[in-house]
Amino acid sequence: MKDMMPSFNLVQPADLESAISTLTDAGENGWAMAGGQDSLDWFKDRVKRPTTVVDLSGIASLSGITETADGVEIGALTTLTTVENNAIIKEKYGLLATAASRVASPQIRNKGTLGGNISQDTRCWYYRSGLDCYRAGGNTCYADTPEGMNREHCLFGASRCVAVTPSDTAVALVSLEASMVIQGSAGERVVAAEDYFIGPAIDITKMTALQDGEILTTIRIPAKWAGAKFYFEKVADRNTWDFALVSIASAVKMNGSTIEDIRLTCGAVECVPKRLNVVEDIVRGSEANEETAELGAGAASRGASPLNYNHFKVPLMENLVKKAIRG
Repeated sequence: MKDMMPSFNLVQPADLESAISTLTDAGENGWAMAGGQDSLDWFKDRVKRPTTVVDLSGIASLSGITETADGVEIGALTTLTTVENNAIIKEKYGLLATAASRVASPQIRNKGTLGGNISQDTRCWYYRSGLDCYRAGGNTCYADTPEGMNREHCLFGASRCVAVTPSDTAVALVSLEASMVIQGSAGERVVAAEDYFIGPAIDITKMTALQDGEILTTIRIPAKWAGAKFYFEKVADRNTWDFALVSIASAVKMNGSTIEDIRLTCGAVECVPKRLNVVEDIVRGSEANEETAELGAGAASRGASPLNYNHFKVPLMENLVKKAIRG
């Protein structure tokens, strides 16, 4: 039955209010679809079976990039290619432009959206194959067993589930201190990027703070980090298509050779983008040299709990932290 989608009602609203109303009425059986790159895979594999799919692509207000006095606002339906090539993003928030350019392939970035990329579900093959793991409502984590294949899974923050968030742009947005604007039937709420992603200890059935009937509408990046010194690196098995084995995103403000302020975030090592607060505290106010990089790298992996097949992530993470600190 693979590649045979189950039937559903497709709704294509022209405005946000109609979309929210339809999703609210559908409840847990509703599905908001942006670019469809991840959604259609779920449907074809018959793992997700919504009865109502709301195609958001016709809502013009959800696309575009606008510079404001406080920073920049990006519509959630703005394509990754647009984010990658936008002059404002490249000039002032190049960390996000670089991260967007490393997502999948050019064809996917042409269709995939920023909101979809940060809101996608985990890529754990046990979960996505339809097995009854913890995340799917069962009582087993198939990846966290002696026989489980867990090379791509987490080092930190496991709570029954050991899957990681797959988004490349998420780590950049956390380091840029972005905020997510969410609209629902109860109105608007704004969530810090760091709090938008939730681990299994909070809710094992979700990867983000979005609730039924809610839509991510806008990503706001503050001017605070405009023009900072940025570093992004994604290590994957292949340069295109593959998800990160480990990634790093840093935003640094320098005063001469001294690190005045810094935000460091690692991807693919925890169920959420991992903010390296301890490393930031250690290196802030220090010279950006090899000694500082070594101290930061040692602190970055403290508390890691490798699984059977992902011990390599520890030195890989440490080396990426060193490179980000050294710039």
